[in-house]
Amino acid sequence: MERPAEMFDRHREWEALTSFATDPSPSGARLGVVSGRRRQGKTFLLRALCQATGGFFFAADEATDRESLTRLGSALADHLDAPAPLTFETWHAAVDALLALGRERRIPVVIDEFPYLVKANPQLPSIIQNALAPLRPERDNSQVSLLLCGSAMSFMGRLLSGNAPLRGRAGLELVVPTLDHLLAAQFWGITDPLTALKVNAVVGGTPAYRREFARDDAPAGPEDFDAWVVRTVLSPTTPLFREARYLLAVEAELHDTGLYHSVLGAIAAGNTHRGGIASYLGRKSGDLAHPLTVLMDCGLVTREPDAFKDNRTTFRIAEPLVTFYHAVMRPIWSDLGQARDATRLWQRSQRRFTGNVMGPHFERIARQWTRHFAGPEFFGDYPSDVTSGTVNDPAARTSHEVDIVTTGLDDDDRPYLMAIGEAKYAEPMGLGHLERLRHIRQLLTAQGRHGAETAKLVCYGAGGFSEQLQEAAQGDPEIVLVGVDDLYRAN
Repeated sequence: MERPAEMFDRHREWEALTSFATDPSPSGARLGVVSGRRRQGKTFLLRALCQATGGFFFAADEATDRESLTRLGSALADHLDAPAPLTFETWHAAVDALLALGRERRIPVVIDEFPYLVKANPQLPSIIQNALAPLRPERDNSQVSLLLCGSAMSFMGRLLSGNAPLRGRAGLELVVPTLDHLLAAQFWGITDPLTALKVNAVVGGTPAYRREFARDDAPAGPEDFDAWVVRTVLSPTTPLFREARYLLAVEAELHDTGLYHSVLGAIAAGNTHRGGIASYLGRKSGDLAHPLTVLMDCGLVTREPDAFKDNRTTFRIAEPLVTFYHAVMRPIWSDLGQARDATRLWQRSQRRFTGNVMGPHFERIARQWTRHFAGPEFFGDYPSDVTSGTVNDPAARTSHEVDIVTTGLDDDDRPYLMAIGEAKYAEPMGLGHLERLRHIRQLLTAQGRHGAETAKLVCYGAGGFSEQLQEAAQGDPEIVLVGVDDLYRAN
């Protein structure tokens, strides 16, 4: 099925949806689940699917159970050109009516914002489970492809897990992700790599942040970036101004929003390990297990195991706008609301923006590029894993943080160390950074790490490289220099 011309990318998602919704095999009604954080274009995808196939789309609201049944009856009557709204006393009858839409042909039926309905009627997943039970005539005689969609990631993640009623029922489980940094640059129409990196560090890859929230206002060039930040994200008149605060409100699991904002603030301030977060909050490390788990279930925080220490974990904020809010906006929130022009406030925030936003984001993009986009000419092979790590230095009684640890698989499928790298956003990289990596490689070799002796030394530099470092890299194939231009060049 041809993808709508106005749809940007989403080739994989469109193919998965159309294949699921139009599969002609007579296997009865089937269930699919579509999830993803807000503003990623899920509703646009599913509306486009229904328009292209003649399917039925119902967008739920936060409402009582009775009102939702009434609204569904009216929407279904409009779809069927019925002379009067349909009346449903129970969801059992409503679901069967939806299944009846597929008596003649395969047709998609979409319930968007499904968590709203379940909030009003927690039995709804069990009702759908029973409606789709094998050997049930209403299910067997239907060719409906029922798609449940929602943005509450913690809820949607549990819908098909553990002992949930719908576990094992779904034939499609599609998560609509944010755009990666390469696609985001194309979507925003930014050709300068450094400007694209900076914009991505502020708003990430959420499509709606350009179209609806910034009203297609993109930086005209590198010289316009600061003014763009002031007139969009830092302006109280734009939706972007409060969006990071509202992202937490979507998740029903986040009861104590103050605590979760504090945890996110701790991570944004550079406290990426459990002990550092606990110290920042003045709490015990064990007290953080629940809030960190909830934030990970919501897709707002990711957990990354240390490449060299089994008992060490790094926590990172998954949404750049949340990092920007906590690192830059939250400390000056009251001033932003009162200022006629936020230019001076933005100028005073440059240190936090560079150190707490751009530095970590550059490392993140470097890891993603290394894992998913770098060609074998950089590292000699394709990586199987890319993370960060901590290396003990017993002689110096210290430890060294490694920003990018690249692992591959040898011919016997054993993990081996392909490369170790350091990423610097602001400062130019020189021989000192190279010597640090050499020292770390020696420590890893002494530990007996497989592949450490020949691991490449990679300098990821947004601020450029010294002439001496460039000369050293030209004469040594084990030294790899990766600039911003490379990160925005897919292989």
